[in-house]
Amino acid sequence: MTNNSTSSDRLAPPVGGFQEIDGRRVFVHRSGSGGPAVVFLPGASAVGLDYFGVQQEVSQFTTAVLYDRGGTGYSDPIPLPRTAAAVATELHELMHAQNIAAPYVLVAHSLGGFYAHRFAQLYPQEVAGLVWLDAFHRDWDDSMPPEASLAAVERMGPDLEQLERMRPALREMFAALLVDYPEHVRQALLDAKVSDKWTHVGIAERTKLAELATELRTGPNIPDVPVVALTVVGTDPGQQALTSEQTLREMHDGRTKLDAALVSAVSHGEQRILSDTSHHRLCFDRPDAVVQAIRDVVGRAARA
Repeated sequence: MTNNSTSSDRLAPPVGGFQEIDGRRVFVHRSGSGGPAVVFLPGASAVGLDYFGVQQEVSQFTTAVLYDRGGTGYSDPIPLPRTAAAVATELHELMHAQNIAAPYVLVAHSLGGFYAHRFAQLYPQEVAGLVWLDAFHRDWDDSMPPEASLAAVERMGPDLEQLERMRPALREMFAALLVDYPEHVRQALLDAKVSDKWTHVGIAERTKLAELATELRTGPNIPDVPVVALTVVGTDPGQQALTSEQTLREMHDGRTKLDAALVSAVSHGEQRILSDTSHHRLCFDRPDAVVQAIRDVVGRAARA
């Protein structure tokens, strides 16, 4: 693995380093020891270090791995969006290149749910368990109102012009979320998250969501491994301003139904509903709930 030095046109990660995969550098930061190892799959517009606070707690009882998908965060740029299979294959190669023994507990947030499911389809023997952090499901459109379909979710995101106007407010929001991070990590991540490069990437990754769901429907359900799903039914003010109360209620009902179906499909599944946080703030507002879910799945996987 290479160190964290970069050329002048690249943002330098404050911790971690790079692993070469197919001639590209993929950012990775691992901490802790033991198994099964836990790997975090970020949502769209998120990066591995958004889960740094949770990772540090998880690393107290097992190996915990953060990374940035190719084309996102500190990893080398490649065209986006990508197929779920391409992302899953990359993660598989990364974990093996890092000599991190399978099977893994996949911790998937938001868009990361699509990629975790595809990984489980392609490498079922390498999945020890799943922690579902308010993540997307391949059957999303079956349980959501039309205003919240995957195609609609693609259109909901702000465009570049809107994001430019929002940049000061976004910086203030990120600063508040990252307040407990070590200063060298906090400042570097804060600067990067409001950069033009990461803004463009966030928009690109949120396209073709319906195609990802279609890709997943060609494969099997998740394997019979321990699963804990954290279903978030709180709403942030920004979402309330853009979405009707009825639509929000239907979305929460849909998420609850989807997560319930996910955990009922395995022998050791559990759904935990959180009403005191919102989708994007989950790991910052409720790291205790996230860490406990991971601890429980790691323990159940080890016993299995």
